[in-house]
Amino acid sequence: MLEKTKFVNKGIVKKDARALLSGSPVYTDDIAPSECLIVRLLRSPHAHAVITEIQTDNAKKVPGIEAVFTYKDVPSERYTQAGQTFPEPSPDDRLILDRHLRYMGDPVAIIAGKDEACVNRAMKLIKVTYEVLEPVLDFTKAKDNPVILHPEDNYVAKNGQGTDPKRNLCASQCRGEGDVDKVFASCKYQVEEVYHTKAVNQAMMEPFCAYTSLDIYGRIKIISSTQIPFHLRRIIARALNISKSQIRVVKPRIGGGFGAKQTSICEIFPAFVTYKTGKPAKIVFTREECFVHGSPRHEMQMSVRLGADETGKIKVIDLYTISNTGAYGEHGPTTVDLSGTKSISLYRELSAFRFRSEVVYTNILSAGAYRGYGATQGIFAVESAVNELAHKMNMDPIKLRELNMVREGDRMTNYYGQTTNSCALDRCVARVKEMIDWDAKYPFVKTGPHTVRAVGMALAMQSSGINNCDVGSVQIKLNDDGFYTLMIGCSDMGTGCDTILAQMAADGLGCEYDQIVVRGVDTDQSPYDSGSYASSTTYVTGMAVVKACNQMRRRICEEASALMGLEVGQVDFDGALIFEKEHPENFMELANLVTALEAGSGKIIEVTESNTSNVSPPPFMAGAAEIEIDLETGKITPVDYVAAVDCGTVINTNLARIQSEGGIVQGIGMTLYEDIQYTQKGKLKNRNFISYKIPTRLDMGQIRVDFESSYEPTGPYGAKSIGEIVINTPGPAIADAVYNATGLRFRTLPITSEQVFMGLREKC
Repeated sequence: MLEKTKFVNKGIVKKDARALLSGSPVYTDDIAPSECLIVRLLRSPHAHAVITEIQTDNAKKVPGIEAVFTYKDVPSERYTQAGQTFPEPSPDDRLILDRHLRYMGDPVAIIAGKDEACVNRAMKLIKVTYEVLEPVLDFTKAKDNPVILHPEDNYVAKNGQGTDPKRNLCASQCRGEGDVDKVFASCKYQVEEVYHTKAVNQAMMEPFCAYTSLDIYGRIKIISSTQIPFHLRRIIARALNISKSQIRVVKPRIGGGFGAKQTSICEIFPAFVTYKTGKPAKIVFTREECFVHGSPRHEMQMSVRLGADETGKIKVIDLYTISNTGAYGEHGPTTVDLSGTKSISLYRELSAFRFRSEVVYTNILSAGAYRGYGATQGIFAVESAVNELAHKMNMDPIKLRELNMVREGDRMTNYYGQTTNSCALDRCVARVKEMIDWDAKYPFVKTGPHTVRAVGMALAMQSSGINNCDVGSVQIKLNDDGFYTLMIGCSDMGTGCDTILAQMAADGLGCEYDQIVVRGVDTDQSPYDSGSYASSTTYVTGMAVVKACNQMRRRICEEASALMGLEVGQVDFDGALIFEKEHPENFMELANLVTALEAGSGKIIEVTESNTSNVSPPPFMAGAAEIEIDLETGKITPVDYVAAVDCGTVINTNLARIQSEGGIVQGIGMTLYEDIQYTQKGKLKNRNFISYKIPTRLDMGQIRVDFESSYEPTGPYGAKSIGEIVINTPGPAIADAVYNATGLRFRTLPITSEQVFMGLREKC
């Protein structure tokens, strides 16, 4: 149970609210000086090609050009741009610049000059001759294709990932329990279908950008909009083949990431320019470059077999996922794993399960991390199959889930063998049923001569960091007048982690919230942190804050007791005063303690604590959608989306609600509007917000969120994560609502109004 708190579980205003609202220069491009070199990239016009000749002499003669680099100038060791805790499971399959080009947009040359004009002019003067190769564009035909994307001898596969580049396999696996085929054959009710989710773009407001320079010691300083400062240091060191001690990474404010900035998309290019020239350099992607050269969600195809007995008890789940990693393998092995881990584990007491996956290379843009990180795709498939099972049984989908969903104390079948210490999923389902008025609206209600409103629902789970892997660390320093500096190593990317960690620290130290000064990430000064991804910050780093506060209180009592002539056990600390337990009138003010220590009477008090966890308690969520469909035009209009979330203790009620609403909107976008498309030659069609549709305020309908909190004993103040769980239910919920309204079952996202219109015409 949550103890009494002053700041935790309250809607505290964000630490950086004033700076953001006033338009203060806080982002990477604001900080970069105007005189730094401008870096741009010449990119491949072919989906698959080899450079046979490249001429840069004329480009180098353009006034203002500092340097032009090609594959001949870069180190020969391969690396990965994925930012995950060491040992990074993604294969080392990249060079900074490569002669072998694997997607339309692969970098061919780096151009650096004093301004955009000269760089653009020089880019046009570079002459390249290509040997054009046949591309592999269909990911379902990539494995064992005669066209091999990575034939190089210095490709580095990581142990245990099932990698075989000669088969275009970035990763593969198979695991399970029980005899899947035998149990499936014995089930009265069976669903066996294939589901497909397209790639989607994170569409964050701030583009990829980085500024690099040399400090007075000749080290490379990188200021970057990144989610992974410490991993970025490792990635750049590996790419340049230099020591990590020669690199410093500073993270300013981030204008959104959603996982895109868990991959080091752009930083190596200005870093290489600075490394070679000694001059400061900057790269800022255009919006088109963010689309064409970013790191979108992995496209996946999921084959699901699901069986239940005559009572509705789900006995078996069999999931096979093919994931399209594109030209390179960043996050390929790990995203696909979550498609099974976070979907199959929603259902309890299975007699058998199996999860198989294959990640394949193709000649399109390399995929990466996006909020939900593979769980979104897998949950769409499995939850859609559960909805289809309910229809086959003529059973209410909520009733079917009430019979089968995971509950507190259950061993989660495909979730690393872990048991749920905290789970309010049953209360989430009940709350969503009430909020949407399910019984009155399911399956549909006719609202006009040719309009109907229908509802659909789904469940989701995620994780709270990566157990036995992610590390969070903080340092707390006691300052003059008794205020504190909280040094953190995790990246606030707009989510408010600076704020929630300060809330925890204020309660942990018994001080006012404004007495906690938060310092962001600088790899030279901040304690090590894995970074802001995998829904880890609140749970993993938050517990480091709790530990540090406890240690700080002990240190304060130790130093004060010595000055007061008492034993440590004789004093206590209430956040402002250190006092003798037996005689509270004998006390010392915290500010006076600091003054005495600074005057040479003791030690300056600083504490550093780290945290990792051998478990990753999942947050849970139930979501329900109400949509209206015009049966004459096929137009789908979102009307209402309700959600109930179990994230343990809610640390900041305002930020948690905003996180939930934002994630739901992204899920609606993926379900109804967003659709990355390529031409037959591998050229990306959607290059801006005109051709790539994301939902506006007019497209999302009403969104309502409630919280059904559990208490997670291993989390700070009972908290779990919330960042990713909230994106996962709209896909299957809306897909089932479309079915309930029209009788049309769509198993590929997005579901467009045009598809509904054509389906209704064919049905007639």
